[in-house]
Amino acid sequence: MLYRYLFHAVLRHTDAESVHRLSFGALRRLGAVPGAAGAMARVLGPRDPVLSVTAFGREFPGPLGLAAGFDKNAEGPDSLSALGFGFVEIGTVTAHPQPGNPRPRLFRLPADRAIVNRMGFNNEGSIAVADRLRRRRARWDARARTGRPRPLIGVNIGKTKAVPEDGAVADYAASARRLAEFADYMVVNVSSPNTPGLRDLQAVERLRPLLAAVRTALDDAGHEGVALLVKIAPDLVDDDIDAVAVLALDLRLDGIIATNTTIARDGLASGTAEVESAGAGGLSGAPLKERSLGVLRRLRARVGDRLVLVAVGGIETPEDAWDRIRAGATLVQGYTGLIYGGPLWPRRINTGLARLARAAGHASIADAVGTDAARPGADAHAGGTVAVGTAD
Repeated sequence: MLYRYLFHAVLRHTDAESVHRLSFGALRRLGAVPGAAGAMARVLGPRDPVLSVTAFGREFPGPLGLAAGFDKNAEGPDSLSALGFGFVEIGTVTAHPQPGNPRPRLFRLPADRAIVNRMGFNNEGSIAVADRLRRRRARWDARARTGRPRPLIGVNIGKTKAVPEDGAVADYAASARRLAEFADYMVVNVSSPNTPGLRDLQAVERLRPLLAAVRTALDDAGHEGVALLVKIAPDLVDDDIDAVAVLALDLRLDGIIATNTTIARDGLASGTAEVESAGAGGLSGAPLKERSLGVLRRLRARVGDRLVLVAVGGIETPEDAWDRIRAGATLVQGYTGLIYGGPLWPRRINTGLARLARAAGHASIADAVGTDAARPGADAHAGGTVAVGTAD
């Protein structure tokens, strides 16, 4: 309640990117206080055993993770994990550092509980991020000897804007090699609308060599066990969703993340002037809920339990997350839900999920995955255009 008042009275009237920088900085400073992160994790973390789930050969303390876009440079995975996230996906990281698009580039649409971003993969580059994670790993190793686990890290990689399209494969592969040793799983992001030409890489004929090259880079770096996923857009038509599903199975990927932000603006409650003022970019939040769920259902009908599906887009409540799990998602992610829900939002989701799992008679939330999925071969139409993620 206090956060909701603060948001409506102050935060919504302040530049969104400035608020993010200040609040994330405060969280990192708090987490750096000796013993603070551990104390936060004990109070806020997913400690209920019913929430534990296994994916990619790892045991996740809970299925809720933080989507890419919040911690682009791996500056605060410990503090974010201590808020109650079972895993943190860093990035999007590119092979070369880049400033991203000109500011302002992050906008709220409070009437829709949505965000528009055109960040443009602003990040310090994969060499700098790898160096930071290397330093953190030394602390994690020391901490592990006291029995406190390190945070589980997903690494999301994208294409450097200045690299021409014919250099995209090498660009992704360079980031994969540099970051492989720090990743519990790695995501190839070809679905942000904020890098020109990036979404064209979702076409199967272009996606196949890209994913194959990243897999080879991981293996050649001695990290054959690092899970590889691809993140797709909600704006794909159904035939293209099916084609990605077939490709993922053919290449033996480990999973698919559904979905990124959308370029659509249909059906919004915000006024036309406010939407136009926000301008171009990817839309995330509540308006994405139905389309993202539809894409997830379609993927589950095509791949069954042969791939790990990660659901993101429009998850605000425990019931939203529960719907995704029952539809076939092993893991779920949030970003915009955290912005509108505040720092206690992960705890509310985790507590609610545990309650829902027990009410359904499940000893583990993993037992609920896919229990309400479309039958294999059944019509799992994901919908046409989007009624309306993450900050890329």
